[in-house]
Amino acid sequence: MRHRNATAYRFLTPYLLIFAIFWVWPIISSFLISFQATRTVPWRFAPTFNWGRLIGDPAFFNALKNTLLILVIQVPVMISLAIVMAVLLNSPLLKARGLYRFAFFAPVVVGEVAYSAVFRLMFSLDFGIINKLLNGVGLPKVDWFSNVTPAMALIMIAVTWRWAGYNAIIILAGLQSIPEDVYEAATLDRVSKVKQFFHITLPLLKPVIVFCAVLSIIGTMQLFTEPFLITERGGPGGGTETLGLLLYRQGFRSLNFGYASAVAYTMAGLAIAITLVQLWLTRDPK
Repeated sequence: MRHRNATAYRFLTPYLLIFAIFWVWPIISSFLISFQATRTVPWRFAPTFNWGRLIGDPAFFNALKNTLLILVIQVPVMISLAIVMAVLLNSPLLKARGLYRFAFFAPVVVGEVAYSAVFRLMFSLDFGIINKLLNGVGLPKVDWFSNVTPAMALIMIAVTWRWAGYNAIIILAGLQSIPEDVYEAATLDRVSKVKQFFHITLPLLKPVIVFCAVLSIIGTMQLFTEPFLITERGGPGGGTETLGLLLYRQGFRSLNFGYASAVAYTMAGLAIAITLVQLWLTRDPK
């Protein structure tokens, strides 16, 4: 048995070395960098320099507010929409279900730069199709890029469009794992379809929905592409800047690696904390 284990670990050694060099060491290194003042030459050890700056930095709290706003509004809306889409995709009355499943999953495959450019064109003030549709129903045009509230709404719309179908496919897999006998018994007991959905489908889907919510929380805490490409680096005036964008700006534009590392570990800590609260709130009662 020991010989077999030693052989297995020898085969794993190349992967473990690569894993340690390119994953474990960067994590440890960035954590150590967060305790250094990196705007001086040479860098100097200053434990409270970067972490103390977080407490009084208006840019950090602005990015934190924007990130949590997206998290609180966009994630529940997206998960709810994904559940509805999954139920519709699972309906036996739907024809060409394979085609619809591919269509809902396709946004994840589309390149981020390409879809961001398309969204900028669609929501353009002068020639975007969205404003033309608003005018067509008698509503005024919306300047999606110059006002904070429409810009934030645009970010949420874009993220929902990209990831709702992905979550719907995961929830669909959960739906298909529910035994049909449960629904047949409920139908024989004259339980309506609506009650079956709320009292059978949703409780049995709870682990899958929690899984999707956790993935969405982690993704939102890392949100970068949409505010960077669609609203031009978190505009207008930082109104859509997220923690991920703040990290990029500090680390790769200002070359303030120590502060960027502190922001990164704050993001990770918040994601873990929010996820643990989510798991605690959705735990099964004993």
